[in-house]
This record gives sequence, structure tokens and C-alpha cells, in this order.
Amino acid sequence: MSKLQHCALSAAILLAVAGTAHAGATLDAIKQKGFVQCGVSDGLPGFSYTDDKGNVIGIDADFCRAVAAAVFGDATKVKFTPLTAKERFTALQSGEIDVLSRNSTWTSSRDSALGLNFTGVTYYDGQGFLVNKKLGVKSAKELDGAAVCIQAGTTTELNLADYFRTHNMKFTPITYDKSDESAKSLEAGRCDVLTSDQSQLYAQRIKLAAPDDYIVLPEVISKEPLGPVVRHGDDEWFDIVKWTLFAQVNAEELGVTSKNVEQMVKTSTNPDVKRLLGVEGDKGKDLGLPNDWVVKIVKQVGNYGEMFDRNVGEGSPLKIARGLNALWNQGGLQYAPPIR
Repeated sequence: MSKLQHCALSAAILLAVAGTAHAGATLDAIKQKGFVQCGVSDGLPGFSYTDDKGNVIGIDADFCRAVAAAVFGDATKVKFTPLTAKERFTALQSGEIDVLSRNSTWTSSRDSALGLNFTGVTYYDGQGFLVNKKLGVKSAKELDGAAVCIQAGTTTELNLADYFRTHNMKFTPITYDKSDESAKSLEAGRCDVLTSDQSQLYAQRIKLAAPDDYIVLPEVISKEPLGPVVRHGDDEWFDIVKWTLFAQVNAEELGVTSKNVEQMVKTSTNPDVKRLLGVEGDKGKDLGLPNDWVVKIVKQVGNYGEMFDRNVGEGSPLKIARGLNALWNQGGLQYAPPIR
């Protein structure tokens, strides 16, 4: 071996060792404390809110449970930190939480300048408008001069300004720190319209005293891909959180559910299912997880479709259609790289 080759090999080994040591910091800390600390909404039905029994439920909360199931084999080993829109990214940056799963939109600035990594999309959304039927408005283009309730610290503020400017309309913004406050303001008549992601509008509408008095206007004025977030600098943790979602999407596509997953481990002859469930290969080991990590996720939390349906879909009070959140082979956008 030449001196140049020797130096190159030594440098490669040092980089690999350094990368491995750095990569496991978050996972090691999580294992030491015995739970995943997850940042969630301060109260949004369907996504993360506390029910009358004190349980945090919703699709965002369930995703955190799926991560805990992957890491510990136990979906209950998670603790939740309720956060406002203004608090959420600081809490992640400071290390107060391990993962943020709080209806947060994936944007270029958040994915770079804030030092964060979005791990995928749990819900494809878009900004819309909620109004009282008595206002007599059927389109967002009729809102010139309206007072608009909006949550501070969100992408909706810029989207709203862009939309009204594009259509040569004026508006008066009325901002609140919490989504519940903005919804109550609409109900009290302090504003004409509430704007937010459409999923949030449906969630807020069912909390109003007379939900049938309000309608969501047809216009969708933005792209709002919502998903979990982790800090820059720890690729191993980034991979675990990312592949937790991919595992749930792949499970739905392959017909693996919470009810049949244990039987599929024993009887499936499909090579993709065998790899997914750890019957063949060491894909769990590649992530620093047990090979049955997907079995634990699906058995305890469900595949993506199950998680969607019970929290925001037909099995929930929101009854939101799958739409863009259907699998790619069923007309939607949900598509996961294969586990192989």
C-alpha cells in the first residue's frame, strides 16, 4: 500500500468512527432516560389533544408512540410536551424534546436555517378559510376587507398576505398564540373568517357550540406538507424517525395490519413482507433496532391507514376523506421507499 493510500484509508476510518460516535447521541440519551420526549400541539382534535380521561390522542401523538414502539418495543414509553406554534421549534432546538410531531409544515427555511430535519409527511394539507354561514360568503375571493383570525408564528400569516395581495384585496389580521383562541374569536364575532390548514379548520369546527353554522370555503391557497421534525446533526436518530413512518406506509400497502401482523410473521411468503417484518434480513440492525421493530409498531399503533382512519378519517369525528393522503396506488401521495 502506498503512503497516499494509507493516509486516505486512515482518514476514512477516522471519519467513520467519528460519525458513528456522534450519530448515536440522541438514541443513547433516549434509552438512558427510558422514554421518547415528544412535542405535540397544545390541543388540536385529530392530531394531538387530551381526552376526558387524560390521554393524549391524535395522529401526531400516535406517530410518537410508533417511534417509541420502534425503539423500546413499547408504544407507551413516550412523554408529551404540549407546545404552541411559537414555542415548538425552540423546544426542539434546545433539546427539550427529542422529536416534534405537531402539525408543522415542511418548508425550506425550517429545513435549513432553523437547523432542523423534516422526516417525512404524515398529512398532506393546504390552507383554507372557515366562515359563519350567515356571512353569506361562498368563496375566499369575496373576503375583501374582512377581519381575519390567524395563529401567530405559522406559515399561514405569509400565505394569507400573499393571497390577498395577489387578488387585490385588503384584510385586517387578528393574531392569537393558540388555535383555540382564534376559533373562539371567530365564534364571538370578533373576526369574519378564520384561516389555517384545512385539517385544523375541521378540527376547530367540531369544537364550536354550533358547528353546522360554519363552512369551510372551497379554496385551498397553499401546500402544507405536515410532518415530524428532528434536529440536525444526528443521522441515526433522523433515520429511525424517518423509517418509522415509511414502515407504517409500507405496511398498509402490503396489507399488514395490527390485527394480522403476528400471523403474517408466521405465514407470509411475500419477500417484501418478510423483510418488512424482520423474518428475513437485518434491516432493524441497520437502524440500531431489533429486527422485529416493524412488528412492534404495527401491532401496537397500526399501519398508516389505521392511524389515519381512527384519528382524522372515517373512524373519527372529523371524518376527513383520505384524498391526497391515500396511498400512491389509490390516487394519493403517500409513497414510501422499500425496506430492502
